[in-house]
Amino acid sequence: MFFPDLQAVLTASATTTEVLPRFTAGSFFTEWSLVPVSLVITVWAAGLYLVGVVSLRRRGDEWPIGRTLAFVVAGMGSFYVATSSGLAAYDTTLLSVHMVQHMVLSMLVPLSLALGAPVTLALRTLPATPRRWLLGLLHSRLAKVLSFAPLTFTLYVVSPWALYFSGWYRASLESTYVHEAMHIHLVMVGALFFWPLMGIDPLPGRLGYPVRMMLTVMTLPFHAFLGVTIMGQSTLIGGDWYPRLSEGPMGSWLPDPLADQNLAGGILWGSGDLIGLVFFAVLFTQWVRSSMKEAAREDRRLDRLERLERAEGRASVGGPTSG
Repeated sequence: MFFPDLQAVLTASATTTEVLPRFTAGSFFTEWSLVPVSLVITVWAAGLYLVGVVSLRRRGDEWPIGRTLAFVVAGMGSFYVATSSGLAAYDTTLLSVHMVQHMVLSMLVPLSLALGAPVTLALRTLPATPRRWLLGLLHSRLAKVLSFAPLTFTLYVVSPWALYFSGWYRASLESTYVHEAMHIHLVMVGALFFWPLMGIDPLPGRLGYPVRMMLTVMTLPFHAFLGVTIMGQSTLIGGDWYPRLSEGPMGSWLPDPLADQNLAGGILWGSGDLIGLVFFAVLFTQWVRSSMKEAAREDRRLDRLERLERAEGRASVGGPTSG
């Protein structure tokens, strides 16, 4: 056949990965590769979003440039960088590099996509029939379940434990298919958790800001605990995968696998807390803005009531008198 066997491609072992040069800061820029899955997802998602923005502007409607930058540049841009740059080239060679990729995909990308408000953009630009379908999905039982805060929080917290302390991570090292699926999984679980908390889109089960703040703060100790646990492990995540790499051609520059694992745990701990604080700041800013808008609405309501009372007072004073 002209096309290669799909199953063979999807299950290609990462043991056939090319021999990479020593990892340096410059490797991020020099070891880019063309990953079809990442490219297709990025082009389609960013392209459809931009089509919606252009459609709005053609009919004279405004769309905040900040939302466009958040979705296209920070969101899909970070997704493509994390899965196609030097981070992707070394993510099966160094656990520490994979951990940087993990944090970008599970925290930075979901936050940026949520701030881009793609659902709101779709509701404003889709034709009538697809718009009704989207509204039906937003009001469906499935949407309510997937935005149920205790469920999404549990998924977000348990997912990395399941990844690193089961056979899932080793499978992602050996199978291209599982590896790419893991990337999508990290983004989806992050989106399910953070979209209802920090997104602008109209989603069911929207919680009040105090609860959102509490859930965001609660993620910090879980990342720290997982990071410390990984740092304290005497057994290697991925089994003999990294030691076998050290015995190969790259062994001259690869660090000790246990030392690299210790670094990976520190990256998870430190970056989790840092990005979590960014989330906290974003949510606090949204809360302040929401309070200011609510105060402005209340001022307008009180002004209307005052004008009505003055108008009624003038009418009663100028009305007919009994003789």
